[in-house]
Formats: sequence, C-alpha cells, structure tokens
Amino acid sequence: MPIFGTDGVRGLANGILTADLALTLAQATAVVLGQGRTAEARKAEGKRLTAVVARDPRVSGHFLTAAVSAGLASSGVDVLEAGVIPTPALAFLVADRDADFGVMISASHNAAPDNGIKIFARGGRKLPDVVEQRIEEAMHGEMLRPTGAGVGRIDRFSDAEDRYVVHLLGSLPNRLNGIHVVLDCAHGAASGVSPETFRDAGAEVTVIGADPDGWNINDGVGSTHLDNLAEAVVRLGADIGIAHDGDADRCLAVDAEGKVIDGDQIMAILAVSMKERGHLTDDTLVATVMSNLGLHVAMREHGITIRQTAVGDRYVLEDMNEGGYALGGEQSGHVIMSEYATTGDGILTGLHLVAEMARQKKTIAELASVMTVYPQVLINVRDVDKDRVSEDEVVQQAVRDIETELGDTGRVLLRKSGTEPLVRVMVEAADAESVHAYAGRLAEVVQERLAL
Repeated sequence: MPIFGTDGVRGLANGILTADLALTLAQATAVVLGQGRTAEARKAEGKRLTAVVARDPRVSGHFLTAAVSAGLASSGVDVLEAGVIPTPALAFLVADRDADFGVMISASHNAAPDNGIKIFARGGRKLPDVVEQRIEEAMHGEMLRPTGAGVGRIDRFSDAEDRYVVHLLGSLPNRLNGIHVVLDCAHGAASGVSPETFRDAGAEVTVIGADPDGWNINDGVGSTHLDNLAEAVVRLGADIGIAHDGDADRCLAVDAEGKVIDGDQIMAILAVSMKERGHLTDDTLVATVMSNLGLHVAMREHGITIRQTAVGDRYVLEDMNEGGYALGGEQSGHVIMSEYATTGDGILTGLHLVAEMARQKKTIAELASVMTVYPQVLINVRDVDKDRVSEDEVVQQAVRDIETELGDTGRVLLRKSGTEPLVRVMVEAADAESVHAYAGRLAEVVQERLAL
C-alpha cells in the first residue's frame, strides 16, 4: 500500500506512523528534494540544504518531530525547528527563509491519536504526486550518510511566529476595528497566533478552544464542531465567529445568530470583493466539483467564472498555479489566496473575511446573502462495485434522466470513494423535497446495479 494519501502521510501515531517511518521518510525526502538544478546550484555555491520543521500541539508530535529532524540532519540538511505553528505558517516560512523544503507534523482535523507528515517543496508548495512517489521509492534505496562537518545542524527557529504574524497583518487592506470576533482555535496550532493577529489587526477578540494539552485537539471544538462557537457568538452578542481546524489551514464562520457560513459562502464573499477591487485574476474562481450549485449561480450573476477541479485542496492549488488564479478553495473551508499564501490558510481567510465586514460596514450575514445555498443531499451507497459506476449504462441513464428533469435548477454528481467500496450520490435542487427524492431514487439504482 502507498503511504502517501491525499494530504501527505497520515495514520495512528506509533501504529502506522512510527518514529522509524518518520526518520526514513525524512531521509528519503533529503535524497529526492536535495537533487535538481536549484539544490545542486546551492551546493556549488557552498550553501547547505535547509529545511523548516514544525508541528501542531498533539503529544505525538514531539517524538515525530525528533525523528524527522534526526533523519534530515543525518542526511546533511540543516533544520530550523519552528515549534507549534499552523501548517500555512510553515509553508510561508519555507518561502520566506528561502529554505529547500519544509515538513509539517500534523493530522489536521483528525483526533489526537492520529498524526501526519506533510512535505512542502521550495517556495512552500505542496508536492505533486510524482514527487511523492519518488520519495516513497527512495525509502527503499540508499540514503545520504555524510560524516564530520557534512552532517546537518538542528537549531530553534526563534522568530517563526513573529514573521508569520507580520506577514498576515501586511496582507490586510484595512483594519478590523469595531468588530467583535469569537475565535475557536480547536485547541490546535492556531491557539497562540490567531488571537494575537486578530487583536493586532484591531478586532475585539474572545477566544475558545485555545488551551491545547496534547490530547484535546479537535475534541468537540474547531471547524468540525461548530455548536460551541455558535453558542458563544449568540450569548456574547458578537459579530462573527471564526473556527479553525487543528493545523489552521481551514476557516469556517458563524454569523451573529449562530448560522454557519461555509467555505463556498466565504469564497463567494471574497471573490466578489476581489473582483470589485481588481484583484481577481481573469475574474475566475477555482472550486471543486463538490461546491454548492448556489455558488455557481451567484458567481455567474457577478460575471465570475468558476473552474472546477477534483475534490482536494491540492487539485485546487494545481489548477490555480497553472493558470495564475488568485482565489480558490473548498466547501470545507480550505481557501487559498495565492497573492499571500501557497496553501489554504484559515487565519488569513478569517482576517480577510472580517476585513470585508469592516470595509463595507455590513454584517457577515449581509455579505453571505450574495449566495443562496441550494439544498444538497449526499448519500453513501456502500458495498458496491465502485469501479463500474461510470460504465454501467443503467446508472448513467438514471443520472441523465434526473439531470433532464432538473434542468438548470439542480445538479447530480456520482463519485467513487478512494478508500472504501462505496459510491457517493450527491444531488442539489432548488427545494429540499425534490433533492431528497432525486437522491434516494438514484441511490436505489446504484445499489441495485452495482451491489457486490
């Protein structure tokens, strides 16, 4: 089985993800990313390869960071250990320090027993699939074994957080004065830096979920558990709530009444603003096939084109990089603003969302009304031959029939799972009754035709 998934290497710490694996993975990364014209040119100039290493607060991050740093240093790479910082901060610092690559120890929104390893190339960019494959192959090959002065050094990156905060503040078009923000930091990597940055930007800040103890990351808090945030916003009479996940590469929000503002709505707000200010490249937004139909309708009404990608922020990033687009993301809250970041950045997104409230002097609910969220139903049809979903003519005819009946008022999507024997049936329509009926009808056809 390949060890790289859709977002690096992830699994149970000390189960699948051991110190031995982390060390070997780091050594293989040094072999692969230490090659190429840029790396060879640096070596020719007498410069040493450098990597930035960081983690989120989960307790297993201590031994995994030690293993990764040891693997890199034993391969002749100088390591700057940045401690606990968000994933997008690590990506920024790789570019800011002109490091050769970076390694983030985090399992994002997963529970505390899990952990993960994400590798970023020069410039703070995620690795393409082909490079991950080369690293995985290199884990079974010969490693670098320098001796004497050739071994790497491990130093503390003492001003890592300060550099990142300055960068975030410098991205803002205006101050956040007069807006009361409740921040839910998921007991994760944003617990220190997010409240500091919002306060420095002028917001009144109340913080929840910002007491990490190594075990409580994402435990009933953060972007996957919005109830506590919604309650706090309503109880305190705050203007907006912002929720991060464990490594702060996501941002979701709630309005003053506790209603959720998802990633599609956030992208709609930012896209319209950026177009008005001339910052939206080619008047184009990049989103995945799972984005709500309401986003497509809203963007069309504002003269904005949507480019669709497969599900996963890495595919959004690839399309943005290829076309030079300024904004993209996912319904889950991964939002990429390429002028300021090379990956999804939950703190950056939240700051710019609140900045738009301050600029227009509108509530977040008023801004979010730019988009009507269409009812959406997702049914997981289990124990089916997922590989036949695109080949079975009866299934495909059922999709065509429903699409014809919906016309421009709805959308149908079938997706096979990448890890389980199931097919995801998603239907959107203008009213909830129709969407449930169509989704149930199509799910029955998929179950009948593809059952194992």
